[in-house]
Amino acid sequence: MIKKVGSFVVVIALLVAAIIYSAMTGSIKVGILDLVQGLFSGTNDQVEVIKDLRFPRILVSLLTGAALAVSGVLLQAVMKNPLADAGVIGISSGAGLVSLTVVTIFPGLFFWMPLFSFFGGALACYLVYALSWKSGLSPLRLILVGIAINATFTGLGQSFNYRGSYAVTSVNQAISSILTMKTWTDVQIIGVYGLIGLLLSLLLSSWCNMLGLQDKTAKNLGLRVTRARLLISVVAVLLASVATAIGGLIAFVGLLVPHIARTLVGSDHKVLIPFSALGGALLILAADTLGRTVLAPTEIPASIIMTIIGGPFLIFMLRRSERVDGN
Repeated sequence: MIKKVGSFVVVIALLVAAIIYSAMTGSIKVGILDLVQGLFSGTNDQVEVIKDLRFPRILVSLLTGAALAVSGVLLQAVMKNPLADAGVIGISSGAGLVSLTVVTIFPGLFFWMPLFSFFGGALACYLVYALSWKSGLSPLRLILVGIAINATFTGLGQSFNYRGSYAVTSVNQAISSILTMKTWTDVQIIGVYGLIGLLLSLLLSSWCNMLGLQDKTAKNLGLRVTRARLLISVVAVLLASVATAIGGLIAFVGLLVPHIARTLVGSDHKVLIPFSALGGALLILAADTLGRTVLAPTEIPASIIMTIIGGPFLIFMLRRSERVDGN
């Protein structure tokens, strides 16, 4: 219990420190006192620029990280696979591809991108299930099918980059994870859909715990397993899709954060889900802040930093999974 409380205190403290540091650092630098005074007085021009440009980016980073991390927790519970992550098994790339395709053909539907992203994510999730099912779900087969689907959707999405039209430039964020130039409208969209998804995931936490049991045992305890899996999958796809539509493709968040969170607060989803949300928010904000400050004025996208970190971690998890299957 002390370890869980201490972990929450530490991650919240780090999150607050990261938010403050991120707001103060960049092309415009301000001190903490100037920042606070400017926010309340509205007379500091630099703080006004930070308020209009940097604060939306910070909030989008926080909500994107939280949504992707919790999506990973839900997918791992539904698929009983510790390697499941929206960015790894193709849900994020499917969301990006469908929204990109529709908005390229019909540019007037740009503001419906979250809806099209959801349909794309749901399609990818269905394909992963359907193509990996063979007298049950093998964890390794599921992740390999997911990687193949992710590669296919990613390749198709990136092919749009070479078309060079205005529409493609406008929706490029759906496939490239560009967190610059975010607006308060972006914050509003991901805030509404993301917070709805996070709230629903908390309400479904007891079902996630029961899915960790054998299906027969869960049914005997009164859980309608198929309905539970479907509803939890819908919420996971919603979170991953809205994060992709606003924040772009960022892989490995739903893989890294849940595993680290389980070592700190355990596997009870009533605790794991909120802790993963905080951890995911901290991870993406830290990656974005590092990416825009370490080689300033050149920026490194958060997705590239996550790929550098997440790739070796996925290899580690695959080797660990092979050892388990071998046993």
